[in-house]
Amino acid sequence: MLMNIKKLLTLAFAAAYMISCSNTDQPYYPPPSVATEGEEVGTVQMWETSGNQNLLLSAQPELSIYDSPSTSNPSVTVDEGTMYQEIDGFGAALTGSSAYVIKNNLSAGQKTNLLNALFSPSEGAGISYLRLTIGASDFSLEDFTYDDMPAGQEDPDLDNFSIAKDEVNIIPVLTEIKTIAPEVSIMGSPWSAPAWMKTGQDLHGGKLEAQWYDTYANYFVKYIDAYAGHGITIDAITPQNEPLHESGYPSMRMEAAEQADFIKNSLGPAFASNAIDTKIIAYDHNFDVPGYPMTVFNDADASQYVAGSAFHAYAGNVSAMGQVHNAFPDKELYFTEISGGDWSPDFAGNLVWYTKNIMIGTTENWSRNALFWNLALNENAGPTNNGCQDCRGVVTVTSGGEVTKNEEYYTLAHFAKFVRPGAHRIASSEFDGSTGLSNVAFINTDGGKVMVILNESPVAQDFSVILGENRIDGTIEGTSVATITWQ
Repeated sequence: MLMNIKKLLTLAFAAAYMISCSNTDQPYYPPPSVATEGEEVGTVQMWETSGNQNLLLSAQPELSIYDSPSTSNPSVTVDEGTMYQEIDGFGAALTGSSAYVIKNNLSAGQKTNLLNALFSPSEGAGISYLRLTIGASDFSLEDFTYDDMPAGQEDPDLDNFSIAKDEVNIIPVLTEIKTIAPEVSIMGSPWSAPAWMKTGQDLHGGKLEAQWYDTYANYFVKYIDAYAGHGITIDAITPQNEPLHESGYPSMRMEAAEQADFIKNSLGPAFASNAIDTKIIAYDHNFDVPGYPMTVFNDADASQYVAGSAFHAYAGNVSAMGQVHNAFPDKELYFTEISGGDWSPDFAGNLVWYTKNIMIGTTENWSRNALFWNLALNENAGPTNNGCQDCRGVVTVTSGGEVTKNEEYYTLAHFAKFVRPGAHRIASSEFDGSTGLSNVAFINTDGGKVMVILNESPVAQDFSVILGENRIDGTIEGTSVATITWQ
């Protein structure tokens, strides 16, 4: 009886639609077909964001689960018994610039509202992973490290070490974030060692001198301990952000063999002797040089201290992460940076590209997280520190306190809100390549399942998800991303 009623409603809707179109000059497009093979045995939730922005993480009518796997729709099969990597979380970087605009451009109430929109899984996007810069980056208010000395002076015992500059904006914002998301994971990455430790004695470029390896390792120890003093755990660090890049902002070159030497001779032993369990993550640069982390892993003395490697997406292909996994399946993978900006203003195109290449692409290539660059920037794409002049934050926070949720926000939310830390990616087949549909699936620690589906095509498409002897039927708008959840 239920199926008959649904069929009658569908026919009635189609007839009404044809009548309404007959009196206009608009072409008639029939509504999507409704597959009704089998009886309804349950429902699932669905949220959708469309490229035309008519839907923005919008809850949709429940989809039905039927007691038959038969369907004529494009379909994928989920095997929740086959689990892959654990997920640590999804998020962005709380740079000095991000912390500044959040703390200083908003009233107390506005700030709380924004942080809930970013970090609360019930009220907002549910961001669960943050990256911090260890010292200044290209998105800080100024150049600095935690142990700067006058020209010609050194501090081998790090007596002048201080995170006071972080205590102005970053730590207060992070402390408030942790009241909303107490389990948020944090990775720290330095852009440069103190200038007195480097060739050239300059924060901009140069290399870490070998004589300071042990001192710089203790610098990391002090950083982790200083943040712990504020109740903030640093879960992972990378020895150097973008080690193959030198620039006019804080930066430092560190070749793969040099990183292996630093880790095996200084950083790893320093963490071990101080009982620090913060993960050491190698590389932290673009997809195009997967040989870098593999060089570190091939050094057994260094590899024993290294949990995995991290990647950025400004060059190369996401498949590089899978390449590293295949060579070193015991090592973890992380995706730590991509930024949008004024060079790419198309919401729909960005939504599709991010979802396909960053969120689906990295997780299907074994990443435990996916992070965007700046969490927040102002209306002038800043404040900047000699870096990118037209980058876009996950949100824009104007000097007048207006907040805009950008396409990065919605892309993140479709994963972070529903795929919670501790989840695992699970097996799902692929849609036929001609459909423009792609997907990835997860299972949370409470047994709840999540699938994110991307529709790259410009037209709405029916789809089915096969769950053993059952199936889910749904429709996704053109140029859209949808998240469905079920038990």
